[in-house]
Amino acid sequence: MISGYPLLLSRHSSDMLNTLKGSLRSRLFRGNKECRRINQKKEISTSSSKNTVMPAWVIDQYGSNDVLRFNKNTMFPIIKYPNEVVVKVHAASLNPLDVNMRSGYGAASLKMTRDPLNMSSKGGEFPLVLGRDLSGVIMECGLDVGYFKPGDEVWAALPPWKQGTLSEFVLASGNEVSFKPKSLSHTEAAALPYVILTAWAALVNTCGLNESKCRGKRILIYGASGGVGTAAIQLTKAWGAHVTAVCSQDASALVTDLGADHVIDYKSGNVEQQLKSSELFDLILDNVGGSTENWILNYLKPWSGAKYVTLVTPFLFNTDQLGIADGMLRTGITIGSKVMKHLCKGVHYRWGFFSPSGPTLDTISELVDAGKIRPVIDEVFPFSEVPKAFLKVQKGHARGKTVIKVVEDSK
Repeated sequence: MISGYPLLLSRHSSDMLNTLKGSLRSRLFRGNKECRRINQKKEISTSSSKNTVMPAWVIDQYGSNDVLRFNKNTMFPIIKYPNEVVVKVHAASLNPLDVNMRSGYGAASLKMTRDPLNMSSKGGEFPLVLGRDLSGVIMECGLDVGYFKPGDEVWAALPPWKQGTLSEFVLASGNEVSFKPKSLSHTEAAALPYVILTAWAALVNTCGLNESKCRGKRILIYGASGGVGTAAIQLTKAWGAHVTAVCSQDASALVTDLGADHVIDYKSGNVEQQLKSSELFDLILDNVGGSTENWILNYLKPWSGAKYVTLVTPFLFNTDQLGIADGMLRTGITIGSKVMKHLCKGVHYRWGFFSPSGPTLDTISELVDAGKIRPVIDEVFPFSEVPKAFLKVQKGHARGKTVIKVVEDSK
């Protein structure tokens, strides 16, 4: 850091930094392994041996909000692999994905990921705990975990095939976890991981954006006032981009405060017509999907490497409807045809997917503590009101994240 600003890195340097971070984590996981075995009782058994159950919100079948059930006797997570940690959850948050998963969205693909050999019976994923985001304190560490220790405050976003975070304790891989930003409380920190990692996956992993390549780029974010949209605005503005945000008028103050240079109100008129007076864009992030992609790629700079990335894809829908094999075939044909269609017009068409990553959260944590990224929270619910929180997210038109406070916390 120089004068409070992050160093400008080339894509190669940025990739090398992330590789070094991952390598350091791996070495620390393996390092001092023998020492940990000697001190196993001291460092591993930090929670009471009597803890065999815990409170959690679970579902026993897919359906509407009525399937959510508070269970005081959910099985306590047990470390099975040496790189895993048990985290006491202080706060969690909800995403539209959680509402969709409650209704059975992605069930076929997620079941295959959990049980690739199909050894469990039908409904073997139940009782299922939902929730992806967490901020909490590490309670136990596997033998190979050297990067963390019990008592560390951490945050993370877990992949959807794992048991979720709407519980008192959760099991995570050490590579999915990162030290919580020092400037945030647990409640604030829980609002960021899933949405910022999704934005990072779309912008960085899929489109190759980084700090050195972002400065001066014109970026359009469609659906800018939700969780991923507000995260994407802040990330791209921290890297020096010019950001145009599409949202409703009542959210314009929010996105402007986050740094958006220009705001388009989709309720005041046809967005396509409003964009005709704007310069073309280097990158478009689409959080809405639907018919938007039929026309919005016309506003990319042709033959300049400009990219469109959408987070609304048919992959899980196809596998749910057609089965794994046929669903993946249909998905491959769809993405292949769209890529070629738009490539012939001089622009790149991409899909973006959430990707859990502790090393990426390390980088985000630095931006948070530097004041460049902050959580945007719409409403906070107590742990006893998780069903109400689901209903709020289900209504849509969020202005940031819906957070679940599991434990009363302080910064």
